[in-house]
This record gives sequence, structure tokens and C-alpha cells, in this order.
Amino acid sequence: MKLNKQDILKALETITVPGEGQNMVESGAVTNVVTFGDEVVVDVTIKNPSLQAKKKTEVEIMKAIHNEVYEKAKVKVNVKVNAPAAPKNEIKGKPIPGIQNIVAVASGKGGVGKSTVTANLGATLAKMGFKVGILDADIYGPSIPIMYDVEFERPISVNVGGKSKMKPVESYGVKILSIGFFTKPDQAVIWRGPMAAKALNQMIFDADWGELDFLLIDLPPGTGDIHLSIMQSLPITGAVVVSTPQQVALADAKKGVAMFQQESINVPVLGIIENMAYFTPEELPDNKYFIFGKEGAKNLSEDLEVPFLGEIPLIQSIREAGDVGRPAALQTATPLEAAFEKLTQNVVQEVVRRNDALPPTEAIKITTMAGCSAVKK
Repeated sequence: MKLNKQDILKALETITVPGEGQNMVESGAVTNVVTFGDEVVVDVTIKNPSLQAKKKTEVEIMKAIHNEVYEKAKVKVNVKVNAPAAPKNEIKGKPIPGIQNIVAVASGKGGVGKSTVTANLGATLAKMGFKVGILDADIYGPSIPIMYDVEFERPISVNVGGKSKMKPVESYGVKILSIGFFTKPDQAVIWRGPMAAKALNQMIFDADWGELDFLLIDLPPGTGDIHLSIMQSLPITGAVVVSTPQQVALADAKKGVAMFQQESINVPVLGIIENMAYFTPEELPDNKYFIFGKEGAKNLSEDLEVPFLGEIPLIQSIREAGDVGRPAALQTATPLEAAFEKLTQNVVQEVVRRNDALPPTEAIKITTMAGCSAVKK
């Protein structure tokens, strides 16, 4: 028997496209029909990408042709999927009035000195004349209060525009909020993700941060709920990733960079910081011992094509300074002061480049003036 194209199309009109209320021919799902004697080839496009939908479409077409046209017809169905593009799961945040730049400080693994870097970066920015705040988002291991000697301080409540808000604790010119202010020193924080996220949102949006040039966020180690909650809540200007030179740390740092660079997150990575780059004993200040490896983070930054922001040596005084609550970067005329000043200048410079190249969080430009940095509103 010789099949007729019009008969085939009439048979296909008996098949309704799910969810569209039209038959396959009217909807345009049938894109082509070719007949060769008792053979017919039907090209059809559907929007449902599931294997079940494809199989069902194929079966219904064959059944319609066999029932309505010729029961022994040799039918071939080519099903093409043209699913509408899924909306991007863009992570967006709500700006905080008065805060110009938000920089997340992250690490792939714990113990690499992320909080130490955050504390000293904040202190150095304040020393340069910036208005700085630190949000200690390391819910399960808050250490910023200890490093700023405000472990036993508590934020007070202030009235702002008829609303009660938390006033951050201030130390060394830096405004600080941390879950550590609301727990006892020997109390473990045993919270599930949603509860931790709620606590962070309160510290972010129910706080009287005032005018800040930089808000630094000390993230927990790794990649998880807290990181996503922060990036969903705030428009992060950029992120810096802290690592030591050793391979174990570098492998995790690479994951940290990859997290920020995911299409659905898309937070600019300002660069990588190498902490504990080398050990220098006090009695041999000119000696460098690369006990964790040499230039591992620097090499990683080159491999990932992200800026290398600087290296921080492992010196006993940096631990002592953190323990007594005075950031080591505030020690004058020391290698640590010089290292953190260089690091901080590089971070500021990368924020400058980021704000020049990408739509800024707010209408702001940062300029460098005579080797120092200033914010221009």
C-alpha cells in the first residue's frame, strides 16, 4: 500500500500535545512527514526532555498511524527535544545601605589561618583609613572576638529609624559581629543549617553597621550551607581564598575557588593568599624554612589564572598576637606589618579592578592615591 502524507497528518491530529491543548499538527510539534510506499518517517519536536515523554510520543504516533491509516505501515519516529532553557539559579543578595564593598574570606580546609588573615586584613584596612567591619560567619568556630580582645563583650541594642538593631562591638577601629558574642566560651554551637543561616541573617540585616568601606566576612572552612546562605543574602563584591603551600590544603583551596566561579554563584575571586609560606625563627630573621612546601599557593593561582595576593610568613609573634587579642599587623616596623600591608594593598587593588570591570555592588570607585588607598563615593 502506498501511504499518503495528508492521511498521516490527519491521523496525527488525533494526538494532543500534553499541557498545550492542541494536537501535534496544530502546535507545530510535527515538523516533517515523509512517505515511501508503506513506510513513513515522522519528525516531531517535544518540550519534555524525559525518556518517558519521548517513548510515549513515539508509541502514540505509531498507534495513530496504524489505527487511522494502515495497520501494517512501517513507521519510524524521530523525536527531538527542544526544552525551554531553564532559568539560571542566580544567587542574588540584598545590599546593605552604607556598605560599599563586601569581601568574603574563605578557605578550602580548616587550620590554614583564614581567621588570622581576616583579622589582620581588617586591622590593616582600618590603619589605612578605611571604615571596616568584620562579620564572623564561622558559626561553629568563631575566633575573631578572641583575636580582637573582645571575647567577653556583648553588642548593645540601639534604636535606628524606629527599629531596634544590634550595635557591633568595636576594637582597633574595626566593627565586629560574631556568634561568639552570644554563646558562652565553653558552649558548643550545635545548629542545623537553617538555624545557622537565620542567626547570620540577623547579624547581617539587624545590625547597625553604619557607613563601611569594607565588610569582611570570615567564612567557615570548606564549601557548604553557610557559604550559600551568605551569597544568597549579600551581593559579595569578591572573595579571597587562603591556603598554605602544602598539597592537601591546595587541593581544597582549588575547590573553594571553583565554588565561587560556578555559573550559578559567579562571585569574582579577587585572588589567593598563601599563609605560613615559610618559617622564620626570631633568632635568625634572615632565614626562611619552607616547612609546608614552597610557593604552592602562588603556583595554584597561576594554574587557575587568578591573582596571587601575597604570602604571610609563619612567625611566632603572629600566634602570640592572636592569642592576646592584638592583630600582629599592628606591630610597627616588623616583617608581619610589611607583609600584611602589601597583602592589603593588593586586595584593595583587586577590588578596584573588579569594580572597574564589572557592575559594582553600589555606585562606587576606589582609587589609589600616593601609595595609599581611598574610597570615592
